[in-house]
Amino acid sequence: MAGPRIAHATLKGPNVVKEIIIGTVLGLAASTVWKMNQWNEKKKVRTFYDFLEKGEIGVVVEEE
Repeated sequence: MAGPRIAHATLKGPNVVKEIIIGTVLGLAASTVWKMNQWNEKKKVRTFYDFLEKGEIGVVVEEE
């Protein structure tokens, strides 16, 4: 007597090309976000020093 047939998922190996593409896309996305953050911080620092040179702001150390 034959038992019921059960459909098993066949395990396939990793798709190397697909993994390389996914890794590249994720890496580019992460590096873009990081670079945009660096540009924003650089802009903040540049404006601070521009205002400091113009004399619009000053840095004063409090004495104890």
